[in-house]
Amino acid sequence: MMKLMLMLLMYPPLLLVPTNWFFFCLLLMLLFFIYFNSFWFFDYYSSVSYSFGGDILSMCMLFLSIWIVFLMLISSYNIYISSNNNLEFLLINLTLLVSLILSFCTMNLFMFYLFFESSLIPTLFLIFGWGYQPERLSAGFYLLFYTLFASLPLLLGIFYLDNISLTLFYFLISFNCNIYLYFMMILAFLVKMPMIFIHFWLPSAHVEAPVSGSMILAGVLLKLGGYGLMRVFSFMYEYSLKINYLFICMSLYGSILVGLLCLYQVDIKLMIAYSSVAHMGLVLCGIFSLNYWGLCGALILMIGHGLCSSGLFCLANLIYERSHSRSFMINKGLINLMPSLSFFWFVLSANNMSSPPSLNLLGEVMLINSILSWNFLSMGFLGVSAFLSCCYSIYLYSYTQHGYLFGGNNLFKINSVREYILILLHVLPLNIVIMKSDTLILWL
Repeated sequence: MMKLMLMLLMYPPLLLVPTNWFFFCLLLMLLFFIYFNSFWFFDYYSSVSYSFGGDILSMCMLFLSIWIVFLMLISSYNIYISSNNNLEFLLINLTLLVSLILSFCTMNLFMFYLFFESSLIPTLFLIFGWGYQPERLSAGFYLLFYTLFASLPLLLGIFYLDNISLTLFYFLISFNCNIYLYFMMILAFLVKMPMIFIHFWLPSAHVEAPVSGSMILAGVLLKLGGYGLMRVFSFMYEYSLKINYLFICMSLYGSILVGLLCLYQVDIKLMIAYSSVAHMGLVLCGIFSLNYWGLCGALILMIGHGLCSSGLFCLANLIYERSHSRSFMINKGLINLMPSLSFFWFVLSANNMSSPPSLNLLGEVMLINSILSWNFLSMGFLGVSAFLSCCYSIYLYSYTQHGYLFGGNNLFKINSVREYILILLHVLPLNIVIMKSDTLILWL
């Protein structure tokens, strides 16, 4: 952990190096492998200092954060080529990475809240500074006010906990929970996930964000909500068992509703964003079921979905850079123009509907078992949700790759090696990490 912090402190001066983009990518990769090599704690919580440390849940989220930020830089190479404030872009990415690392590695609830909120600022700068359209301002304000209004009750709840429990460490908090405190503690995380009916900030934020903003939103920031819920439920376990059925029912209903919404989208990014809401609904069901398989399945699906949806946003951006449109009506028949990239579209679309051997499959199998053990009557909802997931994934692939070629798309530039490597670095971990899934299952 200390090695990680020392390496991060060395990064800001490197922004002044002329070829800073390549240095930054290389050092992020180096950071990932050095930290992965020192991943020494498998069955206990390792403390680095009084407030910082990590268990497998923290470390999985941490690895995902470093990996996604590294891929963000590769995908945003056009910012470097066009000199579109590339130093500021690197600095914002570094700030975002630091806030994510600190939020995942703290053991103190208030510190987690502080870094949880601080990750919002670089995300807003990404949307405001490098977004595509003037509507990015309203999308950014949506994100800001949804998060802030939901986070204020959490802050008050944390102060109240500190007053009655005299500690804010996850594993030492003890108090008698009530309905008001329960909602205060979970509302911010439900908005961040997001849960159905409070998800309206997400599609607009995804559509207006640059590709890097969409990647970090789908890849890591949504998972902050799931991580926070897991930490909060560790000390609200008994009370949660009485009331969690409300949220499970709502999420099951919401995943069907959002699945239907996906089927009549005409915007590629909007459809991928809505599919994220559907998958996060399943993750929420697993977390709220509060059983072993549910929590492990939620962690696995969060990692799998982070890689899969980030890869889909990259593919959507590759099309957008060429056709300057995200519409299904214009981006048709792309298998004729980019046949080699069509394979990656197929793999990621299949992974999005939880095909083997992806992490999504393992996560969904565990979550379905978990929800069925909670109540067998939920089988109908889960079946329809899984069917709709297949429908919109097939729709996404078939509509973009097949059909008549739009006449204006004859000026496509050829794909670069960078783009193939970028997609490959999403696909490989997504389909290979399942071979080492015992680490993800044995963390509780």
